[in-house]
Amino acid sequence: MPLFQRYIGIDYSGAQTPHSPLKGLRVYLSDGLSQAIEILPPSSRRYWSRSEIAEWLIIELEREIPTFVGMDHGFSFPLAYFNLHHLPLNWDLFLSDFQKHWPTDTPINVDAVREGQVGKGAARSGNARWRRLTEQRSIKAKSVFHFDVPGSVAKSTHAGLPWLLYLRKRLRQTVHFWPFDGWEIPYGHSVILESYPALWSKAFSIEDRTQDQHDAYSIASWVARADGQDQLLPLFHPNLTPEERKIAHIEGWIFGV
Repeated sequence: MPLFQRYIGIDYSGAQTPHSPLKGLRVYLSDGLSQAIEILPPSSRRYWSRSEIAEWLIIELEREIPTFVGMDHGFSFPLAYFNLHHLPLNWDLFLSDFQKHWPTDTPINVDAVREGQVGKGAARSGNARWRRLTEQRSIKAKSVFHFDVPGSVAKSTHAGLPWLLYLRKRLRQTVHFWPFDGWEIPYGHSVILESYPALWSKAFSIEDRTQDQHDAYSIASWVARADGQDQLLPLFHPNLTPEERKIAHIEGWIFGV
């Protein structure tokens, strides 16, 4: 029996400001019965902004239809970051602390914080050599602090984390943030988690989609297919030792690794 009724794949972008329409922001949705389709922003604009995606997700997830949402950016930082900045090992407190230093949900861009023009980014920085356990396990995934290289998720992560806090505050009662709320998904709940399209994108022909479109399409399509074949549940329980599970509960985990 499928765990979910809808499957949303989001290819994220950390470019420009949170209200800027971005070609790299793409959203695909599957109902598990037919091919995933691209969802366009409700506004008349051609492309989504990060703020529009957040507001759209709130509306959709408040409908309480069990939905899988996979987003292509890091959801947390390595333990080394917590240790360096003397932060409690608590994801909610991490999100709040990060937003205070990197207020990228306001009309600024990531580079403005990096360059010290706004915010307090220097007081909450990391090292590009640091990699989370899930990134080490996935081999190809880059550090969430590795900026300015092809395939980097650093900018999208630093742009997206404050929006996770926003979603968290609005959807806490109905949405499970995996694995921070636990490895088990309560029956009938929706889930928001970190996805890595490279795990699944080669399973589908790109056809006439751009790479950004194909990445979002691949998340929605692969997960919908796996759930329809009763193969999704084991992926919520990766093969981890008890100590690794404690680490991943703070650092987060890429679904499917």
